[in-house]
Amino acid sequence: MKHRNSHLLIGYWSRTRHGRDVPDQSDIDPRAIKRMLSHVFILEAQDVANPVYRLAGTGLCDRFGQELRAVTFLSLWEKRAKDTLVLLLNQSLATNLPICLSSIGETAQCAMVEMETVLAPLTFGSAAPQRFLGITQFLGDTAPLGSAPIALQRLMGSKLIREDEPAHNDGEPPAPPPFETGRRSNRAPHLRLVVSRDRPTLHCDLDQTMQNALEAFDSSSARAIRADA
Repeated sequence: MKHRNSHLLIGYWSRTRHGRDVPDQSDIDPRAIKRMLSHVFILEAQDVANPVYRLAGTGLCDRFGQELRAVTFLSLWEKRAKDTLVLLLNQSLATNLPICLSSIGETAQCAMVEMETVLAPLTFGSAAPQRFLGITQFLGDTAPLGSAPIALQRLMGSKLIREDEPAHNDGEPPAPPPFETGRRSNRAPHLRLVVSRDRPTLHCDLDQTMQNALEAFDSSSARAIRADA
């Protein structure tokens, strides 16, 4: 992981487990991650072949140029990466380990920026994890993008995140598909990598809406569990 907020989110996720393999969504307190909330999201992955955004911060929605709630996660990626992403999400849920995805975000005008997405498994009133707490950060200079939204992401790499890295490489994620722009010359794209240390832009009013929605989901989940009991 390259971005500071990725490390902070995984550290928070790990602390909220309280001896369990993964935390429950009801354990996630938006106030504890409020400084990065505009780039945080909850992903519903009960159907791992069709994972859907349940909630997404306003900074993330602005950069993708749309409200992400109810949008399919895979629709934001190039087609050749989708089968690999399904395998990666399945592997993360099966091993109870977070995963880090490295990608190149590209606008319709072919402006590009390096991105990092971290997905950490969550239960949702269930025995097995079926959701993800995630964050997407931009590692390079986003100025060349202007106000143009990210049209798609190209998967460049992935890695399961372990607290104690094993001495062998068993169970490593599959390799991403080869990178091809399809709209440029044979010259490889050049990126000037600048690791971001800036705080994410916060849209307080809308991010408060995300916080309220997250708390509402937790409350409705708790009521549903009590009703089934």
